[in-house]
Amino acid sequence: MPNNTIPFTRRRAVAVAAATLATSVAGSSVARAQAVPIELKVSHFLPPNHTFQKQCLLWSDELEQASGGRLKLRLYPASQLGPPPRQMDLARNGIADIAIGLTGATPGRYPLTEVISEAFVVPKEGTSCQIMSRRLTSQFDAYLAQEFRGVKTLWLMVTSPLKFHTAKVALRRLEDFGGLRIRYAGEQFADIVTALGAVPLAVPPGETQDGLAKGIIDGATFPYEGAQSFDLGTVCKFSLEPGVSTATFAAVMNPRKFDSLPADLQALITQSTGPAMAARFGAALDDAEAAGRNYMVEHGVQITTLPPEEASRIRAAVAPLLEKRLVKLEASGKPARAFLAAYVG
Repeated sequence: MPNNTIPFTRRRAVAVAAATLATSVAGSSVARAQAVPIELKVSHFLPPNHTFQKQCLLWSDELEQASGGRLKLRLYPASQLGPPPRQMDLARNGIADIAIGLTGATPGRYPLTEVISEAFVVPKEGTSCQIMSRRLTSQFDAYLAQEFRGVKTLWLMVTSPLKFHTAKVALRRLEDFGGLRIRYAGEQFADIVTALGAVPLAVPPGETQDGLAKGIIDGATFPYEGAQSFDLGTVCKFSLEPGVSTATFAAVMNPRKFDSLPADLQALITQSTGPAMAARFGAALDDAEAAGRNYMVEHGVQITTLPPEEASRIRAAVAPLLEKRLVKLEASGKPARAFLAAYVG
């Protein structure tokens, strides 16, 4: 037998060893692949100092711990993936896996949801963000699911009623609104601003401070927590209480991404969202609202509270807007009055 020929038994042993090694290497590769955590991209348009960012970071930590490190969130704040009106579509189209968007940023797309952003629409149970966010999320399946087709809605949030913050003019009576250029967000707010005699201007939230500093706008509508996030205390001299109407946000997920997750990770997301998460985000917004008011006061902003007679005049000026919206929605076949009654309680 030539010296370079390997006996059959040895060839077989070598082949078995090679196959065993290949199987071992392949198994290790699979194990490493399975060990790589799944990372979900989360988008929103608010700055990194905002409550939404802080709460999403907390949620990410909880998901990572509960999943044994298999599920994480990567956050993209401040419109990194797209501007405010595109947030829902980022999740719908798969550019983001999860997005938090303002429903009022796309007028007409969520008409039933936006009923609660009409002036002075609040639940009888209470006006905290915690209560309002939980109540709205609890009504989702019965009334709102059709408006959010194409995404998996995780929860809804309602802000504190937005206040008017002005750079030069103190608002003490209805006539003080006359001709002021007011930054707004959403169709309802534009109608409210107009009904009060002011001029609504659509300004991106991140440009509000600069617009006030340069005199492009005279005032803006934000809850106190939003005013602090965009540092309006450095350019505003006055804020008006009480707030007039709330803003509605939705946290939505790409349904195909959700379906692609292992069943146990799907369960983690389902169990950590819904009305309970809405209430948690709402409670955080309540805390941020109190901190935002303190921030405004600390920056020398004068907070004015409308006297009862002027508050009544403002309510009367904006009251027709809600009825007009309800009539229009009912005429199109939407259960607007039933939804409003369910939300208000």
